[in-house]
Amino acid sequence: MTFHTLSTYFSKLEATTLRNEMTKILSELYKEADKDEIGKLCYLLQGRVVPLYEKIEFGVADKMVIRAIAQALNIKPETVLKTFKEEGDLGKAVEKLKVKSQKLKVSTKNLRISEVYEVLYKVATSTGNGSQEIKAQLLSQLIRDVDPLSARYIVRMPLGKMRLGFSDQTVLDAFSWMIAGDKSLKDEIERAYNVRPDLGFIASQIKKRGMEGIKHITPTVGTPILMARANRLSSSSEILEKIGECAVEYKYDGLRLQVHYSRKQKRHAELVSASSKNKKKTLKQVQGDWQMTIKMFSRNLEDITEMFPDIKEAIIKQITAEEVILEGEVVAYNPHTGVFVPFQETMQRKRKYDIAEKALEIPVKLFAFELLYANGKSFLGKMYTERKKKLKSIIQKGNTIVYAQEIIGKTSQDIEDMFDDSVAKHFEGIMAKKLDGLYEAGVRGWNWIKFKKAMSKKLSDTIDVLVMGYTMGEGKRTTFGVGQFLTGVYDEDQDKFVTTSKIGTGLTDEQFREFIKRVKKLEVKEKPKEYDVDKLLTPDVWLRPSLVVEVGSDEITRSAVHTAGRVLKPSKSGKAFDVATPGFALRFPRLENFRDDKKATDATSVKEIAEMFKKQFQKK
Repeated sequence: MTFHTLSTYFSKLEATTLRNEMTKILSELYKEADKDEIGKLCYLLQGRVVPLYEKIEFGVADKMVIRAIAQALNIKPETVLKTFKEEGDLGKAVEKLKVKSQKLKVSTKNLRISEVYEVLYKVATSTGNGSQEIKAQLLSQLIRDVDPLSARYIVRMPLGKMRLGFSDQTVLDAFSWMIAGDKSLKDEIERAYNVRPDLGFIASQIKKRGMEGIKHITPTVGTPILMARANRLSSSSEILEKIGECAVEYKYDGLRLQVHYSRKQKRHAELVSASSKNKKKTLKQVQGDWQMTIKMFSRNLEDITEMFPDIKEAIIKQITAEEVILEGEVVAYNPHTGVFVPFQETMQRKRKYDIAEKALEIPVKLFAFELLYANGKSFLGKMYTERKKKLKSIIQKGNTIVYAQEIIGKTSQDIEDMFDDSVAKHFEGIMAKKLDGLYEAGVRGWNWIKFKKAMSKKLSDTIDVLVMGYTMGEGKRTTFGVGQFLTGVYDEDQDKFVTTSKIGTGLTDEQFREFIKRVKKLEVKEKPKEYDVDKLLTPDVWLRPSLVVEVGSDEITRSAVHTAGRVLKPSKSGKAFDVATPGFALRFPRLENFRDDKKATDATSVKEIAEMFKKQFQKK
């Protein structure tokens, strides 16, 4: 397939906001794609050249791309900048300039997807001295070689601004449509993806071998598994009613971590003897050096191995298995008092510089609570009790990696006692786990239940929301440039983000400064396609879906202007819509934490909000 053909599909996707239409367009694209190029195509759709969990980024900014465009079209950078300001998008700017340019004398080439991919891969992997110039030259030549429409998307890819408006879930729907003509295979495809969250790999396997290609996908050291998620209940009696006698663990207030570890001893042939008669050599296999792989991933699949050199060292010392994938929670503690500290202090370890110094200043412990894979055997299909037994057997005693102790909760009092103990240790609450429950990768099921105690009239749990935009500040807030920010949750059925609140009170000056620092790089000119926002809530500045924050709230109410769970009906005139069911809104929301460990689709879902809304009335 040529890259121009792919660009026409990009254009179709960009022109629609309807999820079903996107699914059909993608399925047509996958049907047309060759089995050897579909994997690369999937990465390009994401604006990448590798899966999300690999630490290869383009590392380019607007300024460098402007220079590459000017060089490609033989025009001044000022001309490119002017058109960029007019269009608000460098992709549309280069398309417009390429059509107009009369100075370009090199004819365009009908490049194939694989050819464009190889150049973009070189752009992303160029590092060291002079790499920025190499990146600019590679992009410049590519822009020169392609047609105007293709140039639009080639420029957007390295900037991370594809503007296509769908998530991985829509891609999985499209794989099912490609094979069956409907969504009937989606669940089976999603199960494979949850264990191997690499769209390029999944697409290649399906294209080459159909559904048979993904039936036996198992955990692989170095490839993260999408983490299991818990449902919420608000009392110990509800937990017992739902899953019966259960294991109860602390709910740590830290950073969820998935550890991948492999150590294999190299073998090499060594000369033992040689006969003087026939010169025949005798070789023997001899053990050599150890080859180690250690990777640590956050819940949003980010490789954060370098954040925790102390845990890396402890893995080598404390883990006895030769191959293992385990999960736990990293919690920082005060080195002088031994008291565990809140999530935000743990997140101070996330840095590029002075890592070793920070490790001494803010020491951590990894409370290991799940085993997913060990010594060639997957534990995803094993019961909780079997997983924990094996996990305990492979952790040697030490100060950094700690086996997460559990009790067996037979009564409400057992669970309440464990909760009180958790709070006394400065943790969040408890996790109740079904004794015969499986580890459901990527799924929010009833094998795990979290329980956080209600305080006064406030909700019994915080909510993770996506920051969608903000309004300019007034009065004192003029200093910060932000008055309120619009937040929303994830609607899985629509693959859209829908609104629940505007937050502007309760933030400290320091939080406002931190907020501004984070959102400046996320600003976009137009409302992202993934957003469903009532016109009355339109912010001054839109943000692309990236920043997730944890918020507290007094309660969930109903609102006609918020779109989370809102249902519309045609008006009597037939020319507009009326609100049939108001949406969900947070009452007195306040910022608790920035959740850098979560991606946009990890925000609380509309279904969860609806359940929390019901629980309020049950309490009353």
